[in-house]
Amino acid sequence: MSGKLFALVAGIGCLLCVVFVPYLSGAAKAPAKVKDDGRAACYECHGEIGDLKEHSKHEALACSVCHGKLKEHLADYEAKPETSIDATVCGRCHVEEYRSSMEVNYEAQARKEKGVPTGRSPMMDKLLAPNAFTFEHNEPRSHAFMVIDQFAVDRFAGGRFQFRKRWWGVDAVGNTWDVLEDTGNTLPETGKAGNPTCIQCKSSDHVLKWKFMGDKDPAAKWDRTSDVVAVAKDTRNPMGCIHCHDPHGAQPRIIRDALIKGVGMDGSTMFADKDGRTDLKVVDFRGFRKIGLMNKADSRLLCAQCHVEYACGTGFEFDSDRKVGFDDPRTNHYPLTGPKGILAHYKELNFYDFRHAVTGARLVKLQHPEAETYHGSVHDRNGVTCADCHMPPVQGKGGKPFRTHGVIRPKNHVKEACLRCHPDSTVQKKLYQIDAIQNYIRGKMRKSEYWLGQLIDTYAAAKRAGVDGATLAKAREKHEEAHVLWEWWTAENSDGFHNPDIARETLAASISASKEGVALLNKAMEPKPAGETKK
Repeated sequence: MSGKLFALVAGIGCLLCVVFVPYLSGAAKAPAKVKDDGRAACYECHGEIGDLKEHSKHEALACSVCHGKLKEHLADYEAKPETSIDATVCGRCHVEEYRSSMEVNYEAQARKEKGVPTGRSPMMDKLLAPNAFTFEHNEPRSHAFMVIDQFAVDRFAGGRFQFRKRWWGVDAVGNTWDVLEDTGNTLPETGKAGNPTCIQCKSSDHVLKWKFMGDKDPAAKWDRTSDVVAVAKDTRNPMGCIHCHDPHGAQPRIIRDALIKGVGMDGSTMFADKDGRTDLKVVDFRGFRKIGLMNKADSRLLCAQCHVEYACGTGFEFDSDRKVGFDDPRTNHYPLTGPKGILAHYKELNFYDFRHAVTGARLVKLQHPEAETYHGSVHDRNGVTCADCHMPPVQGKGGKPFRTHGVIRPKNHVKEACLRCHPDSTVQKKLYQIDAIQNYIRGKMRKSEYWLGQLIDTYAAAKRAGVDGATLAKAREKHEEAHVLWEWWTAENSDGFHNPDIARETLAASISASKEGVALLNKAMEPKPAGETKK
């Protein structure tokens, strides 16, 4: 490796001494400042690290906490130092935060597909055919399973990755390849829809190996076009502390490149304050990686690194049907817009994911748009952030409060998540209100699914009846419109609670679009008066 190239990689490496941020809990006290620990020599090349570290909450931590072989590196910069990015390093000081982050949430449902009668989307197989998500698309589990559940799913790599202990290991957490094994066998009725970009949300393991936006670079081990199985085999941990907390200075930060681009470079105002300002400073590390630093933690941004709609797979262009491959930057893209504008955004981007098996409609496969859904909601307008409800202060084993990093489901912890802001209410009352919202929106989701199914069936009948191509094309456009307004809510994980008003409005619009498509096709199939010929 050349000297310049190594200096680049080492500079990025020094970014990642993984010690958790104390501001979240106040539980850990920084050790006494280390004297004459040699950091000045590091700063001669890595001044940006000095700017982050000095006068910060982690100022007292020596570089050797997270970096090894420093003497060898200082003697010869070609001798690469070791950098630990394992969250267990953070757990040495921030015991409760780390422990809770790796907990199994047994209050959540076990592994369960969305496309079953009791799931979020009972008609998923019909409405998403032939997309790989029809092979298996599950309800979310704990964050500790982020990587494990992505790999051990029938749509990812042909089903070749399985639990080492089979079903008895389904609640095991830790190193991915201690929990899973590569059988090397492709199973029937599976897909191969995994890609390297998606893995960057689920794990922090590749932050030194992945250039900004996943572009190719001699210093990058992996990029958007890399073999996904090879990337998966090199992924051992779920998203770690360094995703949200800068290890050198303890500042809140984001590292997900598409979010940094969308907010810090392209100017999205989704997370702006009332004055239109977003608290995000983009720091460039020698043209290889970027991070976004915040003065104050905003969990709306921190969680939006993953809980957003995004494009990460291959697709096609709306106007030409030309294939869009992983070499195209559109395969690492965050729209950062709400459900009413999402289809127009993708048409402007000129990207769709797949054509429906029956209608041939150009469909966008939506992911988990919690951040965009929450934007503008009543809670958002009142300054409530994701952490207030999903990471509330709780009592540790020693009775000392800390912010749980288990990411709770508020419905199971109403006292901690709701009553701190609603002290005049009760657990029973809040549960009743939550159920009322979710039951109502689930009803609209089912109606939306029903009418999409009617549109698909009517289209098939119209095609058999020889309805003209222009009418079929109009019906396909109605399908495209109705689809995104429905699937947004099966992909979003709150069943409408995050923003019931926009959920009701857009699901009603989906139903209307489907009905319009059905009416259009039925009219075209009406018997013609005697003597009238088809045009």
